[in-house]
Amino acid sequence: MGVATAPSGPVSESDQPGHGRAHWLRVARDTADDLATDAVAREQAGKAPFDEVSRLRESGLLTLLIPAELGGGGADWPTAYAVVREIAAADGAIGQLLGCHYFLSWSARFFTEPSLAAQVERQSAAEQWCWGGGLARQEPPLALARTAAGYVLDGRQSYATGVLVADRLAVRAVRPDNGEPLAVVVDPAHHGVRIHGDADTFGQRLAAGGSVEFDGVPVAADDVLGSLSVDEDVLSPLAAMTSPVGRLLSAQLRLGMAEGVLAEAREYSRAVHSPWHPAWPVGSPQDPQVLTAYGELTVLTRSASALADQALEAVHGGLGCGEDLSYDEYAEISVLVAMAEAAASRAAQESTARALDIVGARSASSRLGFDRFWRNARTHTLYEPVAHRLRDVGDYFLNGAHPPFVLPV
Repeated sequence: MGVATAPSGPVSESDQPGHGRAHWLRVARDTADDLATDAVAREQAGKAPFDEVSRLRESGLLTLLIPAELGGGGADWPTAYAVVREIAAADGAIGQLLGCHYFLSWSARFFTEPSLAAQVERQSAAEQWCWGGGLARQEPPLALARTAAGYVLDGRQSYATGVLVADRLAVRAVRPDNGEPLAVVVDPAHHGVRIHGDADTFGQRLAAGGSVEFDGVPVAADDVLGSLSVDEDVLSPLAAMTSPVGRLLSAQLRLGMAEGVLAEAREYSRAVHSPWHPAWPVGSPQDPQVLTAYGELTVLTRSASALADQALEAVHGGLGCGEDLSYDEYAEISVLVAMAEAAASRAAQESTARALDIVGARSASSRLGFDRFWRNARTHTLYEPVAHRLRDVGDYFLNGAHPPFVLPV
């Protein structure tokens, strides 16, 4: 199992136009600090995150991945992953919203010809679109029927991130005549689109998730980005990279949640003179059990982070190979990302749960808001079960089976 190696050849950031990585990390930290100031109140209010999207838009983060020559930030995926992780540490739901936006807004590059992808990205940058939706397989699927004028879209998507605030939706639809799955772009303002804020989840409440109904929505040929077929005669290794690219966003999101709760719990534990600090030594910096717990969770999170860094290097290298990427190299990358996602899932679930024990009985206070970390992490891992990734890793290790092409929810 050679998952430690990765293809080489990505374009260095110094060769790309636009702002550098350091600039965008500063912007992400400033935005995260801004989100952190009222994170508890916003999460408890549970309103659709129009204000939060405005903050992302004003910071320039929505157009981060769009090439500078098309009006965007000109950043690469390693930078985007770091930004999502920084935002997720302050607000896991907004981290998910932003990660979904990056994945869907980039999808045109994977599935359609360069000229059409550039057209989509140029308009997205000019109008500052926020993208929502999802390309994962669902049952029953949306139906995209061919008509004389193009296509028409019908059906219901039961859950999709970002749909309550999206300017454009990217969805998966199937042609009834041949069963081919396609990536489709839809304007949610169309009269045939009905969006419902019916997710009612106990966590990730600000990810703007909900269901979407499509009733005879006309779709132009240029809004059909391309095939999502898993047939190797249709899906190239480069297009298949959509899967690990999206799944690594999930790993970064979980790591951000783990790091966020540990940082917040640490500040609480240090505040020994705070009026909210309990009279007994639970949660104090001198408690041996607390020190041990922080040590264990730090090792767990740092280990998962190191694995995610390996996966990031592999993904960046695979994208840099372009059309020269082979299916075997894609499989190596995909398995490494699955390992990173599994490790990040454990780090997020254990850190967000055990932080409550570290803080003690005061963690039950809604004023402190520690519970939001656990609820956000648990909700995300329910939608993206880690057991599937572990099975893929085991099948590859034991049988050499290539991981399936699975897109994030």
